[in-house]
Amino acid sequence: MNNIRILGEKVASQIAAGEVVERPASVVRELLDNSIDAGARRILVSVEGGGKRKIKVSDDGSGMSRDDLLLCVERHATSKIRSVSDLFSVGTMGFRGEALPSIGSVSKMVITSRPESELVGHVFRLAGGKALSLDETGCPPGTSILVRDLFYNLPVRKKFLKSPRTEMHHIVDTVTRWALPFPEVEFTLEDDRKRVLHFPAAGDKVMRLSSLFGREVAASLLEAVDKGPGMHISAYLAPPEFFRNRGDRLYVYVNQRNVRDRFITRAVLEGYGRRLMKGQYPQAVLFIQIEPSRVDVNVHPTKQEIRFRDGRLVFTKIVAAIERALAVQFQTFVETEFSGRAWSPPLSVQEPGQMDFSQASQSAIQEAKPLMRSSGDEPLIIGNLGNTYILCQAREGLLMIDQHAAHERVVYEKMRRDFGQGKVQTQVLLVPIKLDFPVKEAKILAEKGSMLSRFGIELEHFGGTTFLLREVPALLSGAKWEDFLSELIPDLEKGRLQDQGEVDDMFMRMACHSALRAGHSLTHEEMSLLLRQLLEMDLPSNCPHGRPIFRYLTYPEIEKMFKRVV
Repeated sequence: MNNIRILGEKVASQIAAGEVVERPASVVRELLDNSIDAGARRILVSVEGGGKRKIKVSDDGSGMSRDDLLLCVERHATSKIRSVSDLFSVGTMGFRGEALPSIGSVSKMVITSRPESELVGHVFRLAGGKALSLDETGCPPGTSILVRDLFYNLPVRKKFLKSPRTEMHHIVDTVTRWALPFPEVEFTLEDDRKRVLHFPAAGDKVMRLSSLFGREVAASLLEAVDKGPGMHISAYLAPPEFFRNRGDRLYVYVNQRNVRDRFITRAVLEGYGRRLMKGQYPQAVLFIQIEPSRVDVNVHPTKQEIRFRDGRLVFTKIVAAIERALAVQFQTFVETEFSGRAWSPPLSVQEPGQMDFSQASQSAIQEAKPLMRSSGDEPLIIGNLGNTYILCQAREGLLMIDQHAAHERVVYEKMRRDFGQGKVQTQVLLVPIKLDFPVKEAKILAEKGSMLSRFGIELEHFGGTTFLLREVPALLSGAKWEDFLSELIPDLEKGRLQDQGEVDDMFMRMACHSALRAGHSLTHEEMSLLLRQLLEMDLPSNCPHGRPIFRYLTYPEIEKMFKRVV
């Protein structure tokens, strides 16, 4: 007797349905795809019991004839592709011909449809994939698909569905995601006959974004654009301060198809870079229009995973577009808030890249040029709060700057720049610093401490567990070297500090150890030069670890705090 057998049609259909229909939101997703492909301009989604009892999607699209109704529930019957070559240039949301057969095999389904060119429509009733009746009916042009008792014939599968509230949450998310790239289509979602969502037809995507993000975030969105042959990238980015602890507000669309792609998510996070701390996610919407032949959407049954023919190019363009937009945001802020104010640090100040603020520096004198010139000569820096936060008067409000985070950014970028140019400036210590380490750490330093010389750190093994620090980077002369070197020992032991990412991490630690601390008193002149150098950095808005360097309170916000306005 053979051990291998061909599965029956019913079993095979239910297995296939399991790949396409995971929960009620999956049904909504597939039916929305069909409505959009049918050219609908109005789509109504009605559910009951979180979609477990009922899901109904109605549209005013092209509709189906009687013959097409009979075919649409057959597996792999589709109007969207004809040959294998069509799979490499898919321009529709659906294309496999699996959605309706899969949904029909695990539910009780009623399809009502009429093309505008026909006088009467037809209603097609099915249960568990079996046709029950096909009759003429009066109905408006378009298609309405009613799905009842999802997984009624798969009780084990039905038990795995969550509460109506949870399933409804997934449906709301699905409708929202599908509404964003199609602003010309009106979307309505009803739960137990109560309207939950309504997206009226809009002129562009920006109007939809305000419904998604709320007024405050929507008003702050930045647009990033990259145009090239065969590919157009546009993104709407919330500034880093609107971060979330989950990635649920990051929406990605490729040729208007919503995808959940780790590759693209990684590109977006890299674009934000150190503006976000670990575990923080941006609020952003990314639209990628690309030639269909350059992307494979036939990767996963849900069609939410894709593969680019040239993924590296897409990745690079996403990162570059986001970096440009965020850089322009800060520059615009500076030009807007500080125009009309002269910012000219006094001359007798040393670079705040070094810890010793007590002596003048000719290089600092040469660098201390006015940031902007104008007829106005109003003071900019107005004080220092707790020897921690520099307070500045801007055109439209109050700017508060964390002096430690600001100095950390300056030191980090200077170290990174000097190392990249192969000219780390060092300082020979007149009196070497004597350092003692535990036996295990001392052994590692004795064997691998020479690796640090490329970073401007010269360490001599004095004997036993004692070392002499003879030379250090000039920017880090005030660092707590024993603590810093102890942190580096695990990296030395494992042979790290080779690639750029590992080196950058080391520079971050260097900057953190040597930067001005909260409570360190600064003169007005020292604060002024620190701010000037900060604005010359590539990323002046965040410290290397992602913490914000400044916070801004506008005059209207301050007036609300004091109840001067409502």
